[in-house]
Amino acid sequence: MKKFLGILFLILLFFSNINAEERESELNNLFTQLKDSEISKAIEIEKKIWKIWSMHPANDRKGYRLTELLAKGSFLMTQQEFNKAYQIFTQIILADPSWSEAWNKRATVLYMMGKYEDSQKDIDQVLKLEKRHFGALSGQGLVQTELKNYEKAINSYLEVQKIYPSMEAAKVMIPHLKELIKSQSI
Repeated sequence: MKKFLGILFLILLFFSNINAEERESELNNLFTQLKDSEISKAIEIEKKIWKIWSMHPANDRKGYRLTELLAKGSFLMTQQEFNKAYQIFTQIILADPSWSEAWNKRATVLYMMGKYEDSQKDIDQVLKLEKRHFGALSGQGLVQTELKNYEKAINSYLEVQKIYPSMEAAKVMIPHLKELIKSQSI
């Protein structure tokens, strides 16, 4: 029986690694396309990236459960149930601290709660796990804007543009932030 369980474990580990490799390969391909796409195509690619990020990378019972919890927490955010959403995202992070999207969702809910420093800490975690996370970088721009760190906000949006050149948020926010800096110096 032990030998069977050992073999089963190795098979599951092998398929999990293949799925992780396929996931990363697909993301790499999408990010390459994103850099060279015009806005209408880029939006389609963005949706595909978000879909991958929003699904836990493990194709097992735990992964499916964590994906369900992420969706539940996201729904609670839309209902402005921020404390409940925060608790769910924290639960996911405790179960799997290597899933960048759980950190990103919690950073988002912290931002919505007005806890900007805590949001930034979670964004830092997202970017350690997924340096191309244009959502986290854009969110960092918003956080830094709220903290009146306009240069840092601009730098976040410049990083977004390297990854996702046609993203509207960066195109809108950079000139706005430059105007804020200019008005403060007068």
